Amino acid sequence: MELIPYSCQQITDEDIDAVVLALRSEYLTQGPIGPAFEAAFAKRHQVENAVAVSNATAGLHIACLALGVGPDSRVWTSPNTFLASANCALYCGASIDFVDIDPATRNMSIGALATKLELAADSGTLPCVVIPVDFAGLPADLKEIRALADKYGFRILQDASHAAGASYLGAPVGSKYADASVFSFHAVKVVTTAEGGMVTTNDRALARKLELLRAHGMTRETTEMEHAPEGAWYYEQQTLGFNYRLTELQAALGLSQLQRMESLQQQRVVMADRYDQLLADLPLSLPVRQHDRASAWHLYAIEIDADRTQAQRADVFRQMREAKIGVNVHYIPVHWQPYYRRLGFKPGDFPAAEQYYRQAISLPLFPSMTKLQQDRVVSVLRQALVAA
Repeated sequence: MELIPYSCQQITDEDIDAVVLALRSEYLTQGPIGPAFEAAFAKRHQVENAVAVSNATAGLHIACLALGVGPDSRVWTSPNTFLASANCALYCGASIDFVDIDPATRNMSIGALATKLELAADSGTLPCVVIPVDFAGLPADLKEIRALADKYGFRILQDASHAAGASYLGAPVGSKYADASVFSFHAVKVVTTAEGGMVTTNDRALARKLELLRAHGMTRETTEMEHAPEGAWYYEQQTLGFNYRLTELQAALGLSQLQRMESLQQQRVVMADRYDQLLADLPLSLPVRQHDRASAWHLYAIEIDADRTQAQRADVFRQMREAKIGVNVHYIPVHWQPYYRRLGFKPGDFPAAEQYYRQAISLPLFPSMTKLQQDRVVSVLRQALVAA
């Protein structure tokens, strides 16, 4: 029986040729392909600056630093996300807290955020940065978050790791509302560089901080130096940075993939639309559709409706895995992790995220998925739900 993965990269001969060309070039890292990839990504996302990094976690880390996050800072994010959305604040020595999700969108709840901000203003504990997450590729309510940011004085770091190619209020994500946006090019994302990421921003000064932080805090720009250069070899470290650079091989793959991002996403859209039709009669909550934004459809996450079926999530998951269907669960609430419990968080703190997690399953979705594969996913899921 064929294994159907929950996601799978699509690599073409053109992608391979692009990487081979980079391998045969003068540069394997720090060459011309990286800047070309950045420029193309910035143009596609209608943003002034794009800074490539080794992975999205690195992007979140240095974006926090560039936005001023430090030991005395507070950062808030969603509990329904991958660990990196919260860990990045801790890397900077900041404290972390969470804002519960909207049960329909599974993104940060505007109502919960507004209430939490009002209480924090009264107690003098407002966040320095808020990190909304575009879960599954659906853009968060960034316009409303921007209004709250302007009112309460925090910066917005959009975790768009799932959302390359998504649009919000008529524009690509990463171009408006957020101070900076982070994208992931992990193997299962819409565009892949195997591992890799990008930080976008319209603030050139912020972009320059990111460029320094990804390369040891080092500059060769004479206008940025404290001392006159002794020669062409001269460089200065201006801040404490990291080695978070993307290689030329990764950039070559990303640049090639970017040229067909629309078709890659459209194939995901077709599969997601078809899931909506095939699953409409089952006891499930399906991903929400919103008229003012378009998801990148990184994930197709369903919830088992306990009011309409006796099926237990663990049993459904097991039966599908036994049928070689690579379902997954996104995500265990971050505050449930042992490390975060030791920081003082506990079950019950963010009930909407916890309720979503208890019933959630991510179904296979990837550009090369066939209708026959999708039919098999739905057939096994239907049997698991009905047999309960």
